[in-house]
Amino acid sequence: QVQLVESGGRLVQPGGSLRLSCAPSGRTFSRNFMGWFRQAPGKEREFVAAINWSAGLTYYADSVKGRFTISRDNAKNTMYLQMNSLKPEDTAVYYCAAKREFTASPEKIEYDYWGQGTQVTVSS
Repeated sequence: QVQLVESGGRLVQPGGSLRLSCAPSGRTFSRNFMGWFRQAPGKEREFVAAINWSAGLTYYADSVKGRFTISRDNAKNTMYLQMNSLKPEDTAVYYCAAKREFTASPEKIEYDYWGQGTQVTVSS
């Protein structure tokens, strides 16, 4: 059983920064992509960012481009999402996900493993 565990979510003021982390537990597994998605109350889950695990290529939603940075630490087997210049509309539960196979569309919600989510609230 593969489990993905997110951490780092909390309440932050507009303009502030947060760093989310995602690490797998359980059995080892191979992955081509890992990504971050988010879901705000009453809205569908949406793509935030993804990273090709071996090559390190990154992909971003337009709404976060220039403010968020996705990265991975192979030695620690951990993925990160650095979020800067946070806005109230970034408020959501953030989920990390992993995909075994290569895809030309990492923004699609077709991942194999998901975490339980971590709450990010941007409010003054």
